[in-house]
Amino acid sequence: MSAEPTAAAGPSTSAENPWPVRTVARKVGEWINRLGAVWVEGQVTQISARQGTNTAFLTLRDPSADVSMSVTCPMGLLRTIEPPLREGASVVVHAKPTFFMNRGSLSLRANEIRAVGIGELLARIERLRRLLAAEGLFAPERKRKIPFLPKGIGLITGRASAAERDVLVNAQARWPHVAFKVINTAVQGSLAVPQILQALSKLDRDPDVDVIVIARGGGSVEDLLPFSDEALCRAVSAAGTPVVSAIGHEPDTPLLDHVADLRCSTPTDASKRIVPDVREETQRVRQMRDRGRRALHGWVDTQVRLLNQMRSRPVLADPLGPIQRRSDDVEIHRERGRRAMLTLLAKDQAEIASARARLTALGPAATLERGYAVVQYTDDEGNLQVLRSVSEVVDGAKLRVRVVDGALGAVVSGRPEEER
Repeated sequence: MSAEPTAAAGPSTSAENPWPVRTVARKVGEWINRLGAVWVEGQVTQISARQGTNTAFLTLRDPSADVSMSVTCPMGLLRTIEPPLREGASVVVHAKPTFFMNRGSLSLRANEIRAVGIGELLARIERLRRLLAAEGLFAPERKRKIPFLPKGIGLITGRASAAERDVLVNAQARWPHVAFKVINTAVQGSLAVPQILQALSKLDRDPDVDVIVIARGGGSVEDLLPFSDEALCRAVSAAGTPVVSAIGHEPDTPLLDHVADLRCSTPTDASKRIVPDVREETQRVRQMRDRGRRALHGWVDTQVRLLNQMRSRPVLADPLGPIQRRSDDVEIHRERGRRAMLTLLAKDQAEIASARARLTALGPAATLERGYAVVQYTDDEGNLQVLRSVSEVVDGAKLRVRVVDGALGAVVSGRPEEER
């Protein structure tokens, strides 16, 4: 089966067989004409309605993206809009896309323009609020803590605005050395969201900025509409630096207030909450020093009382007394030990003298003193042996005779006859 060629396959052109510009422009115009009329929503950024002309020119911009289109409409249609259409207004346009071949440009030819009312704006903001809340962008656990004393504060606000003055003057009055990095942007209209997004990205990348403040004075719902923009809310939620919202007055609550890490009712309130008051902190330091001094004095007084109580006890009142008493006891026991040792030695010495006397009486020396002698001979192995019988020696054997005062040598000259 062979497939039918479709439009997706592209026109049959080549480098050798190109289309002329008029053919391309005509075919593009044909495709655009097939679209028909459409309803388009956007924000009016420019109005050109000159007197004496029949056509008014508008620029319609998407507030959530950097996309815009030109719109033409009859002057009579523009005059019928009440209240008069002004730049920054949100509108819904019923228009037919038109492609101008001569210029190669696209425009919308409007036949009906409806200004988006306050009720519709509030309803859209409420729908967006529910969507962001369901995604968890308003969750309290996502809120980051604002530093106690930031080293640098980024401020996004209108140029020479009351909000800028309120934040700077009040913050510097509270803490004179606070450092600000201010970026002035549009705070209403079609340019507000892209400029604020660019400033937020720049300050978020700055390592010297610890907190970012987005500030604006009060205004109508339309004036504060950029601060309920979805792109801005998501950018604030994704920022790595804590963001403070200080938009409008107390009743004003754009969606930025819910996404920001800290919501302040006014720019002045923001200056009070992002930096401490040097006078209050100085007074607090004095109070803490006084409390510390009183606590230390109280602790020292308590310890002195305890020390005095301990020193008043007998053991500490006379600390050398127990030592002296123990020294006397040691001396008494030492003397007792010495006497016991002398007694034991005397007894042992007496016993040793008695044993020595008995040994002397029984020893061989005492026997020799009584006239006896000890006769010894040399055996076959050359050892001296005590002669106990005449049968142990033969004639001519050498003898050793030991008497009390020495020893003599003798020779056996004859053996007596054995007794019968």
